[in-house]
Amino acid sequence: MHRVQLHYTLSRDAGDALIRNPLLDTLQAVAHQGSISAAARALDLSYRHVWGALKRWEDELGGELIVWGKGQSAQLSEFGTKLLWAERQAQARLAPQIEALRADLERAFAVAFDDRSHVLTLYASHDDALSVLRAHAASNAAGTAGGALHLDIRFTGSVDAIRALNEGRCTIAGFHTLEQPSPDSLAARTYQPLLQPGLHKIIGFARRTQGLIVARGNPLGLQSLADVARTGARFIHRPLGSGTRVLLGDLLAQAGLQPGDIGADAPDGELHVEPSHGALAQAIASGAADVGMGIELAARARGLDFVPLAQERYHLACLKSSLEQPATRALRDLLQTAAWQQRMAAMPGYAPMRCGEVLAMSRVLPWWSFPAARRRRSPPATGE
Repeated sequence: MHRVQLHYTLSRDAGDALIRNPLLDTLQAVAHQGSISAAARALDLSYRHVWGALKRWEDELGGELIVWGKGQSAQLSEFGTKLLWAERQAQARLAPQIEALRADLERAFAVAFDDRSHVLTLYASHDDALSVLRAHAASNAAGTAGGALHLDIRFTGSVDAIRALNEGRCTIAGFHTLEQPSPDSLAARTYQPLLQPGLHKIIGFARRTQGLIVARGNPLGLQSLADVARTGARFIHRPLGSGTRVLLGDLLAQAGLQPGDIGADAPDGELHVEPSHGALAQAIASGAADVGMGIELAARARGLDFVPLAQERYHLACLKSSLEQPATRALRDLLQTAAWQQRMAAMPGYAPMRCGEVLAMSRVLPWWSFPAARRRRSPPATGE
């Protein structure tokens, strides 16, 4: 079995890839350009360098990477094609962990190189807009101190994110609910014990669309969870404790379905679970499943179809005591900029929603009841 060794690079612009591998970069270039010479030009390398590197990798890995047919351009061998496929699968499945690792490294070096930088630790339910925000924040001055804002994001389930906030392991927790969650919903039963008005505050972030991610052309004609149950489509779940799993529970209840009505696609009834929206969409794109619950952006990014089912709010929660801390203040200021809100609005399935504003928890999460007399005696602080 071949072993994997990780490296990282310090630079002002490391590019968009989560992990770079020179072999896979070269194979991708050959596949896209159709020849070694064109691939070398695209990579800004010499033909001799690329040719020699491919031969060394073939010797090291014990397999042919490039094949030629008579009168045809260079093509990837079956082995080379499988290597590219394996990397796409691994990067999609491990993206949250890779993001967390990269955030850890950047956080350390941000502190080392710029004492004006703000570092904000954020545990959150997986969300692609937060990944975009992290890059946007790091590249823009934020806050009155003029330093960059570095978001140390750890993607986890919504429940675990709020618990991390309550245990002091982060400053901000990201979670999501339907726009108008019912007081007797699974969301209410899940989040109400974890959040306390007066202690916690909600910062507005986004409205996003969740729905069914399906193969291109929606070959099974799935338009609802009832269709998924009726057809026995192979359904991918998100993990227990994730906000999407909580949302699914509420939508199943609204449709008069039980959790066991979908998703038990293995003979032993074991559920297919993926850790992120991106990994879920990649599994559908590869044919490993027919459908799953996720965000529109993950579907569009992989050329899949999307059936909207619900509009939800993505919330950022913090302790009231941290609202005016420099890092939290910098985040709130950045979220309210036109540049960020325009960037979010351009993302499929997203819209800015009271970005950076401190919102009344009793209105955003309307499962608490506050007596009028109590409100008159003790007026709420700013944002309540």
